[in-house]
This record gives sequence, C-alpha cells and structure tokens, in this order.
Amino acid sequence: MATLHDILYKVHLQEVNGSTGITVSGIQIDSRKVIAGDVFIAIRGAVSDGHTFIDKAVKLGAVAVVCEEMPEHFSEGITYLQVQDTQEAAAYMANLFYGEPSAKIKLVGVTGTNGKTTIATVLFKLFTYLGYRCGLVSTVQNQIGENIIPATHTTPDAVSLNALLKQMVDAGCTHVFMESSSHAIHQQRITGLHFSGGIFSNITHDHLDYHKTFDEYIRVKKSFFDDLSPEAFAISNADDKRGEVMLQNTQAKKYFYSLKTPVAFKGKILENVLTGLVMMVNDKEVHFRLIGEFNAYNLLAVYGAAVCLGEDSETVLTALSSLTGAEGRFDYSISKGFIIGIVDYAHTPDALENVLATIKKLRKGHEQIITVVGCGGDRDKTKRPVMAQTACDLSNRVILTSDNPRTEDPLEILKDMETGLTSAAKRKYISIPDRKEAIKAAVSYANREDIILVAGKGHEKYQDSKGVKYPFDDKEVLREMFELLGK
Repeated sequence: MATLHDILYKVHLQEVNGSTGITVSGIQIDSRKVIAGDVFIAIRGAVSDGHTFIDKAVKLGAVAVVCEEMPEHFSEGITYLQVQDTQEAAAYMANLFYGEPSAKIKLVGVTGTNGKTTIATVLFKLFTYLGYRCGLVSTVQNQIGENIIPATHTTPDAVSLNALLKQMVDAGCTHVFMESSSHAIHQQRITGLHFSGGIFSNITHDHLDYHKTFDEYIRVKKSFFDDLSPEAFAISNADDKRGEVMLQNTQAKKYFYSLKTPVAFKGKILENVLTGLVMMVNDKEVHFRLIGEFNAYNLLAVYGAAVCLGEDSETVLTALSSLTGAEGRFDYSISKGFIIGIVDYAHTPDALENVLATIKKLRKGHEQIITVVGCGGDRDKTKRPVMAQTACDLSNRVILTSDNPRTEDPLEILKDMETGLTSAAKRKYISIPDRKEAIKAAVSYANREDIILVAGKGHEKYQDSKGVKYPFDDKEVLREMFELLGK
C-alpha cells in the first residue's frame, strides 16, 4: 500500500485530473491483472496499446490511470495522470512502490550481445559459493537463493522486476546479478534502479529487427553505462572494438579485461581442451571447468566484477576453478559410441562462429563437425544468410532446420538462410524443417569421436510455432537419438 503522491517522485506529469492523495494497493501494466485499489499504467506495446484497455481496468477496480493520452471521458472518482512516457513512469513508480529494493542490495547488470547469461550465472554461483545469499535475473531462469522462478523474458518488465527485487531483499539477498538486454534498456525496464556495477561483454549484429540500425543498438547498450553513478564500477571488454566506446561517458569507475593487452584484469589461455581451460589470470595459473576462448572472456569479466565488489582475488580464482557455466551454453555430453554432442544457445553469427571455432580447436584429428542450426522467426532477418554460411564455413556437414518459427513459415526462414550460401557451402548442407528429424539425421551421420553441435535454442524447453509453445528440449532429443540409433 502507498499514497499515489508518494510514488510519483521523478515522474514527469503533464496533466492531473483527480486527487493524488489516494491510497493505491498495487501497480499493473496488464489490465487483466487489475484488482480493486490498483494503479493501471497504459503502455503502448508492439502488439497492443494499453490505452484501449483503460475502461476495462477501471471496471476491474483501478483507482488511478497513468497514460500518455487522456481519454475522452473521465470516470467519476478516478485519478487520471498524463505523462510523456508511460514506460518511464512505470519504472519510477514501481521502484518507489516496492521501497527502492535495488538500493538495498549490490545489483550488477550485465549487457552485451553474447555472454550475458554465462557471466550473470557464474557470478551468482560464485557469490553463493562464497557464502552470500544471492539473486539471479537471467534468460534461463530467475533465482532467489535456492528457489528457482521460470523466466519469460531476459529482463522482466519494470513492475515485475521491482517486485522480484523486493522478494530478493525480503529473502535476505545481498547480491543480485542481472542480464540487462537492449530491449530492457530501451523500454525503460531498468530505469531508476541503483546499480553497484555494470559489465560489457561484446557487441555484434543482433536485434536489428527491433533497433533498425547497428548504431542505434550500440547507443542503447552504451546508455546503460552512461547512467551508472560515480560510486559504481564499469567493466568492459578491451578486446572488443567498441569496448572503450561503451565506457566513454560513464561516471563510474572504469576497468577493462583482456586476453590481448595489459589491463586491470588480464588473462592468457595456456590450454583449451574438453576438460576445461587452463589460464594465467593476473599472473596466477588456474584451471577452469568452462571451455573455449569465449568463456575465457566470460571468466575474466566475472573475476573483475568480484574483485570490484571487494572479494579477495585468490579466493575468487580458487572458487571459480570449481564452478560450471549456465545451462545450454556449450553443454556437452559423450555418447556410449564416443560421439560428442554439444548443445549451445548460439543464435547470432558471432556466437555461432565462436562455438564452432572452439570446437575446431578441440579436435584431435580429423573428426567431423556436424552442425544443426536454424534461425528464429519474427526476428532479425539480416543474420539468417550469415548464420548459414558461418555454419558451413566451420563444419563438415550442416543441417539447416527450424528454431522457433513463431508466426513465420519455417520453409521461408530456411530459404532466407540458403540465400547466403556459396557454391562450396551448398555441397555441405541439407535442409530438414522438422528439428527432431534434423537432430536424428545429424546423429545418423556421426561416427566415433565426431562432434555434433545443436545450436540456437540451448536451455529452452519448448519450440514456439504459430502462437503455441510445444515441449522441445535439444539435450533430451539428442540423448533420445543416441539411444534410438544405438550410437
């Protein structure tokens, strides 16, 4: 419960009709969830406009409405507030309604194209191992201590996020590690939060269906660091060509990590095999259970953040040596016929290239690399031909298939992917729209010590098609096919 007036601090009001002295019991941006005493905030979304549901929210018991455009008729006894940006207003109001939870914890945000989930998850595991009670907000799942809460978005909406952070505070969490997607930053879902630190992993072409241009995508990511306070820390990847630009205008304390140049958090790969990485980290030799150069960068980011949060560097490295990464990120198993199966979330050309380059380095001889890959529907179409060509460039055989087609025809997505193939690449691939059949074909092609990569969905336990999420788990299907084909 709160007085409406008390949660309007920082909200840029343009017009008020009614009293702001009323008591409100909750905040909702979904009219279907409104109960008596709530504030309803009308947000214009990609699919629907909350302004069309104002009357419905009032009938369900909303006592106040926040909108960008006042309705033609006012309901008696209801307070109407006009603002320029309801997404921003939702963030500020939710932050105050839930008692500014982010100011009561050490909140670290992780942004970038690839690596966000692994960095956030390993930080959560690390600080839990070190004895802290922690929270995690990630693509795979949200977690409060041992309690796992399924995730529906990489970063929840502003109201759900502040409610979740309050739950974490109430549960005694001292540290929270959160993926901060470009959508979340742009849609003001994290506006008003108090971050103790921010981490930049890397940036490559992604989400251009949403951001339209790569420059805009970069600008949105950079704005996260621009908004950090002078008391916070900002850690960036010095080896990414936009790593320095990200921190150009931040007021936070700047740090960099690198495998190539002398910076605050410096690493060097000594060995990269299926049992893990051996690295020099700031002159200390450490064995990690994670695999691949991309994970070397993720580990350096985690190490840097932990040191910036005040932990002893040697204690951190010792703890990190025993930890595993996130589900669906270079998740590998070996069949009874000694075929290596790897499931990875790689769904951008850069991520796919990183995973396949790592697999090539892990090969001992002439083992085949067989890649199963698709592209999601209703998403950036420009990466489809690049994904297909990348897979063919770095694999011996490629099976193009469905990912999450969503509202698109899977065959049309495959046609888009095929347009990127050179004549040499065309000799390496086949298209099998059914993902289960595609994985079955990959297993049937594989011989002893060959390596199968199933890319794109990683941790996901469903396939999204025509508005329905059907059960589908790449790891389970891969195991099933190994058994079925006696491999």
